[in-house]
Amino acid sequence: MANWKIIVAGCGGMANQWVGYAAERTGAEIAGLVDIREQAAREMASRHGLDVPVFTDLAEAIRQTKPDIVFDITIPDSHYDVCMTALKAGCHVFGEKPLAANLRDARTMVAAAKESGLAFNVMQNRRYLRSIRAYRELIASGAIGKPGLIAADFFVGPRFGGFRDEMESPLLLDMAIHTFDQARFISGADPVAVYCHEFNPPGSWYKGNASALCIFEMSDGSVFDYRGSWCAQGAPTSWEASWRVAGSEGTAIWDGHEQVFAERVRPNADGFIRETERIEAAIDWKGREGHAGCLDEMFAALEEGRPAETDCADNLQSIAMVFGALESARTGRKVHIEELLQR
Repeated sequence: MANWKIIVAGCGGMANQWVGYAAERTGAEIAGLVDIREQAAREMASRHGLDVPVFTDLAEAIRQTKPDIVFDITIPDSHYDVCMTALKAGCHVFGEKPLAANLRDARTMVAAAKESGLAFNVMQNRRYLRSIRAYRELIASGAIGKPGLIAADFFVGPRFGGFRDEMESPLLLDMAIHTFDQARFISGADPVAVYCHEFNPPGSWYKGNASALCIFEMSDGSVFDYRGSWCAQGAPTSWEASWRVAGSEGTAIWDGHEQVFAERVRPNADGFIRETERIEAAIDWKGREGHAGCLDEMFAALEEGRPAETDCADNLQSIAMVFGALESARTGRKVHIEELLQR
């Protein structure tokens, strides 16, 4: 197993999961911490018992410590600078979602990673759950035939306070990337076009639009329907959303928790409403869940010399769903993803 030297860029709350992971991983060594607020980096070092240098400048940190990997856990607006600085210095990049703060930067970052031959992987932790893995396998098995409609409901009412309350599109910009990426993971398809309407419903405590309805045409001919609200009070869904995939021979359900099953039309069934049989999914994935599972995959891919599941080139399709939805909501028209990516 390789011994990876790591610089952590960004020492906010989310960084604790990344730092904790690296501290426990055999063959990984945190070589330094970087934050524009030096005190935040010092507090992170103290919290995790790290005797490492702290910096306020990433380029200087790289020059002094010569790491193999940069963990980018900064705010989205900083992802471009962190990624490009790291790649230019010959470092692999493992970064938090979203890939970038805008699609132009995202395309540039993906192209730079490809040209450099270095890994640039994006955190999409909600792919790494036992239940979503079981759901994907159930659909891929052909149990419901060919999927035609993929529907996800996301209704949660968190009161974060802070910057999210002031964002123009808090749901689409800060949260929907998870559900959009899950749809791609579950279906194995990429977005072709999107129509979106976003709005701020009565009772919302957000300044911007906290609800959205999106219709995505997908590359396999299916349609992905997203209904979301980040100010829904009562009867919440899972943070992983509630899912229904309707296929040519049945329907697959995942409640976002541990309930995963399908109802398939029985062979030779007849009648006005065809009789179905229930198929329970085997929830037996052995990988770790959440951030640990995604980071396990990033390191495994690096050590095996292959692209990770959440390689930036793949993740570009997920973030394009976000910016496509935002443009559709702004213009009131259907947006074609390929045209969006070519601008």
